Amino acid sequence: MSSVLFAEYATQDGHLIGEISLNAERSLNALTLEMIELMLPQLQAWQTDERVVAILLDSAGEKAFCAGGDVVNLYKAITGDGDPDFPQRFFDTEYRLDYLLHTYPKPVVCWGSGIVMGGGMGLLSGSSHRIVTETSRLAMPEVTIGLYPDVGASWFLNRLPNGTGRFLAMTGSQINALDAVHLGLADRAIATHHRTTLTQKLLNAIWGEGKRTDANGVVNSILRELEQQSESVFAELDSPVCKSAALIRGLMDHDTVEQVVAAILAVESEDRWFKKAQQTLAHGSPVSVTLIDEQLKRARHMSLAEVFQSELALSVQCCRHREFPEGVRALLVDKDGQPAWSYPDVASVAPAFINELLASPWEENPLADLR
Repeated sequence: MSSVLFAEYATQDGHLIGEISLNAERSLNALTLEMIELMLPQLQAWQTDERVVAILLDSAGEKAFCAGGDVVNLYKAITGDGDPDFPQRFFDTEYRLDYLLHTYPKPVVCWGSGIVMGGGMGLLSGSSHRIVTETSRLAMPEVTIGLYPDVGASWFLNRLPNGTGRFLAMTGSQINALDAVHLGLADRAIATHHRTTLTQKLLNAIWGEGKRTDANGVVNSILRELEQQSESVFAELDSPVCKSAALIRGLMDHDTVEQVVAAILAVESEDRWFKKAQQTLAHGSPVSVTLIDEQLKRARHMSLAEVFQSELALSVQCCRHREFPEGVRALLVDKDGQPAWSYPDVASVAPAFINELLASPWEENPLADLR
């Protein structure tokens, strides 16, 4: 069985809806290079197919849309048990897929139900119509494995208000549907039981002909109706990020990353969501925390293409140093939960080491052709 399933459905007025379904339920649909290499050419083919009016991006199973990237195979390549060229090929291809989604000329409707983390956030964020459900749990938890939020996160986290993106990156905090919509990380909160209805409404819609087709308008109309019908499902859902907005703004309003970390850890709170954020930050990689702070600063005014170029350089560099593979080993390979980080705390992280990670390993970036 293929790790990605493709289908084309005929609409009642003679157009096509293309569907991409991640099909690796046992691994929570974590993105492998094979899956990425299957999706990229299919999206490119549908891009120029005039019959296709919209794309539906979803996944098998109810637990996860996509729980991240295939970091275990990255670990094997880094530690000598695989192709040494694999990390660059993996990130290059993944970022090309994400960039294509961001710039796609047709509506891409992403059903981001269940766990949406890491590479899954890259797919959701690149889609034009980002749906979350009552089971959605969004996060960029790379601080736990010695990496940093990539897949375009240097773009979308920088666009969150009052330092919220930096806080979420440093703490790896999970975000539910209401907070995701409020922050602009998702567009619509729709109940899971409307999933089949969504497909049927897309097929029954009148898409029009040629340049008169306002495909985004057709999709918006359908999603608006389903969101209104879902309001009762989300009525009792908490909004921990919104509730902590003023606190987060104050905590991030410090002059150094060391001060920010100390301020977050010093808060006395009974809020479960915030305590979890503190725990993740305390046990996360000091290199990652420092790198997150600096990468987001540097990427603040970058174009989307420049963001992916900078992330490719940084991701490849992270694969050449011990912090990332050590984090993967501790969390996902040996699973001892005891990573031996390179530095004991943020204050100890050498600025020269961070600058080394942020230096491009090439004269010309492999993604220089992104426009």
